[in-house]
Amino acid sequence: MTAAPTAPRLRFAPSPTGYFHVGGARTALFNWLVARKNGGTFVLRIEDTDTERNRDEWVEGILSAMTWVGVDWDEGPYFQSERTHLYAAAVDRLLVDGRAYYCTCSADDARGRNIAAFDKVGEGRGYDGYCRDRGLTEGAVRFRTPDEGTTTVIDLIRGDPTFENSLLEDFVIRRTNGGFMFLLANVVDDAEMRISHVVRAEEHLPNTPKAVLLWQAVAPDVPLPVFAHLPVIVNEKRQKLSKRRDRVAVEDYRAQGILPQAMRNYLVTLGWMPAGEQEIISVERMVDEFRLEDVNKSSAFFDIAKLTAFNGEYIRALSTDDFVERCEGFVPDEIRLDPMFSKVVPLIQERVRLLSDVPASVDFFFAMPETDKDSWEKTMTTETATAILDGMLAVIDTTDWTHDALKALIEELGNSQGIKLGKAQAPVRVALTGRTVGPPLFDSLALMSRELVADRLRAARAKL
Repeated sequence: MTAAPTAPRLRFAPSPTGYFHVGGARTALFNWLVARKNGGTFVLRIEDTDTERNRDEWVEGILSAMTWVGVDWDEGPYFQSERTHLYAAAVDRLLVDGRAYYCTCSADDARGRNIAAFDKVGEGRGYDGYCRDRGLTEGAVRFRTPDEGTTTVIDLIRGDPTFENSLLEDFVIRRTNGGFMFLLANVVDDAEMRISHVVRAEEHLPNTPKAVLLWQAVAPDVPLPVFAHLPVIVNEKRQKLSKRRDRVAVEDYRAQGILPQAMRNYLVTLGWMPAGEQEIISVERMVDEFRLEDVNKSSAFFDIAKLTAFNGEYIRALSTDDFVERCEGFVPDEIRLDPMFSKVVPLIQERVRLLSDVPASVDFFFAMPETDKDSWEKTMTTETATAILDGMLAVIDTTDWTHDALKALIEELGNSQGIKLGKAQAPVRVALTGRTVGPPLFDSLALMSRELVADRLRAARAKL
């Protein structure tokens, strides 16, 4: 065997069975940060041995999402479906060495024997070793775990948890149909690729002592990796994120208009925090400061509102040209590439938090959107609304077309009706935009042509 590598080797090994989970993205990022900080290698390995659930589009989704979030890889992607000869050889060696054996028991068989021996309390005891010494030559293959002693997992986050070997069942490493189990494939690949750090989700911790025992059996001359089991990610109810219940796909947030830098920055805070009080940090600072030993063991709350706030910060930091470019796919090109759009950007960039919000913030500059019924009834069904519109139309051809002049005009019209500026501008906004909310009104008026504003005021007045 070759000597252990001096620089760390880390891997991310997703299964292509669905959209790319934010938890997987966090795991990939933490592995990537350790590799980049320490001059190591980040390996991408696709666990595609589950032929019934794997799909090529899920593989492409993983690659695309990782690239989008800024997590690049140095080796791979390797595919487990192309490495089954390594798993077969490992199983054959274990059988020859007496470290594994064939088993024909079903799960119901083992459960029935446990209940017979221990009553109902035995229902969840796991496999009882029934086929250990039967000398079978076919069936599933189980790894023979030690009956005595303990197995310690070196974990940079959890400490060094120790497990009683007697409580570890003889687990299946190859199915009856010849398929290889997740645990065997992972151990064989990690050993063959000389992975030095296994950084993965907390849910894998209970299986880690089995992985350690299996590693020592299949690759005794290869140093064991150091483990780091990341905290579980939960929703606002402190429930583990579930794709059936929660929005967990990176692709969904990308489609909403979350910027990749914002997603990466938010993901790094799910279990780890930079020094000081500033959470918005550069990727260079992430690489410089990140340490697995500093990751929190407690569950991490995936706060969509906080992610959105992060995104707003990153949107505000964009130049106008960058903002226009980022809006591709969200704003129709006939609007995005219109010179008017660049003039409108300063009015909305400070306010939007998602790129998907941009179209509804700018549409009225380019065409009259459909009027919101509630906004109309709330704003336009009073005598003061009629007076404000009439007052503006009376002087619209002669008033100065600037922010300050338009503000002063509407404020004066409001005073004449005994209402403050906030209420006085509401009917004008609804007449122009069809809604009660939007970019700053007086800046918007100043950008729109006098003729367009007059046409919309007259149209609204006619409805009254």
